[in-house]
Amino acid sequence: MSIFLAAMALMVGCSRHVESMGSVSVIPCPAKVELAQGVFTLAPSTVVALHFEDAGLPAAVALINRVLEPIFGRALAIVGSDEAPMENVINIFRSAEIADEGYTLDITPSAIDIAAADAHGVFYALQTLRQMLPVEALKGRVGSVDIPAAKIEDAPHFQYRGLLLDVGRYFFDVDEVKSMIDIAAMHKMNYFHWHLTEDQGWRIEIKKYPRLTEVGSRRDDSMEIGVHYARGAKLKGEPYGPFFYTQEQIREVVRYAEERFVTIIPEIDLPGHMVAALASYPHLGCVGEGYKVRVSWGISEDVMCVGKESTFEFIEDVLTEVLDLFPSEYIHIGGDECPRVAWTKCPHCQARMKAEGLTSEAQLQTYCNHRVEAFLQKHGRKMIGWDEILEGGVSPTTTVMSWTGVEGGIAAAKAGNPVVMTPRNYFYINRPQSRHLEKEPPFGQPKNKAPRYLTLDSIYKYNPYDRLTADEQRNIKGVEACLWTEQIDTYDYLEYLTLPRLSAVSEVAWSLNHRDWNRYISDLEHLRKLYDYHGYNYATSYWRDNE
Repeated sequence: MSIFLAAMALMVGCSRHVESMGSVSVIPCPAKVELAQGVFTLAPSTVVALHFEDAGLPAAVALINRVLEPIFGRALAIVGSDEAPMENVINIFRSAEIADEGYTLDITPSAIDIAAADAHGVFYALQTLRQMLPVEALKGRVGSVDIPAAKIEDAPHFQYRGLLLDVGRYFFDVDEVKSMIDIAAMHKMNYFHWHLTEDQGWRIEIKKYPRLTEVGSRRDDSMEIGVHYARGAKLKGEPYGPFFYTQEQIREVVRYAEERFVTIIPEIDLPGHMVAALASYPHLGCVGEGYKVRVSWGISEDVMCVGKESTFEFIEDVLTEVLDLFPSEYIHIGGDECPRVAWTKCPHCQARMKAEGLTSEAQLQTYCNHRVEAFLQKHGRKMIGWDEILEGGVSPTTTVMSWTGVEGGIAAAKAGNPVVMTPRNYFYINRPQSRHLEKEPPFGQPKNKAPRYLTLDSIYKYNPYDRLTADEQRNIKGVEACLWTEQIDTYDYLEYLTLPRLSAVSEVAWSLNHRDWNRYISDLEHLRKLYDYHGYNYATSYWRDNE
């Protein structure tokens, strides 16, 4: 009898019909939405018909079954078709007239027609369709679900839409990194900037230099630098680590990201922020001995010696393995917060300056940057660096990330360099979400520091084009949100700081010219339900400066 009742319950559950939301609530907001009459009824019998071939198309359409299979209890059939548009299916077409990453989504009672220039656009169309599903349908097995009829035309404003994760200060494992990539893709972000090396930890396996992970991936921790110690260091002086990614794990994460149309940009920060490398191979520094993996935050005067040719041999060896692991067109070399005090006292660095006709240590860093860029260009890659690389002069081909404020990005854009805006006052989402720290989770509060908070509306109102002419605006390639982990040592808190603020960044990146705060806040209520469905941790208040 119990088996019979269970079977009946399953049949009833699977026959449940969920009605349409009756509106389109999508973040980032599509460029153009026109509601129409009627609904399309999505059911387990719906077929996905592919009307063109593209190497990335299987990965794009896989999204729809990742979403729908838990709802229907089975995957939708995916078929190839070179015939005329079919009815009662999701038709996917190629259109050369649509912009890169753009799409049209035409939902009628008889079919859903998606058109895009390539698989990227198809993927983003399906991300939009995902948000159009009523959340009620996600709560259990259903037999069918209605989607409102509508015509959507959409394309991103910026080509570069990024999220940075620092794993040098605190480490996050492969599954946690994958989860962050899922969150980025959900918000139509297409770059994941992986900050892999730091003074406090070297996190990437380099086979030619095994001591980088044998020595550089652990530190004897101190209570002054952490906030919770969920990952090993419980008492002052206990080791944190060794924590690092093997090359096999990195390849796994790169593949995972590619399947979600996210490009991973690795960062090997140099010549500063290299204490973990110096502790592993002391000859890389000007002094040549006495280095230890750093156990406190801040800026260290221990930097790489760019007067020694062996330093450049090391850099090129490391980058050779990095290039083999990451197919990204862009490689980030950091270049920030590099004190040059040691260079003023180093005979090797002073000899290099004399030989190259350099008159300042800032020019010596530029010399280093140019050599690294030439190596990357030789291998068909492009270099990105933080805005401090502007100090000694920068080549016109270097992409500049402006983090210290907007000034570096403005100067670079006026000079003709490609720019990604990441100003800390707008996009450092590792900051608390409110000026009222007593309302923030206690494990995330900075110790003995004045609060530097970043509210949702502060992010939302930022305009990357401020103070630039129309011609100069063309050099702004995109924006990036940054998660620096000096005060983030648990994944739960990482998610909390990311959401919902990444949704505001996504609207700046994708929907710059059609943002509306009231509409966004209304749509965010629906997106929050999707966060709940996925079990994401997120902030629920502190959205305005006066709260």
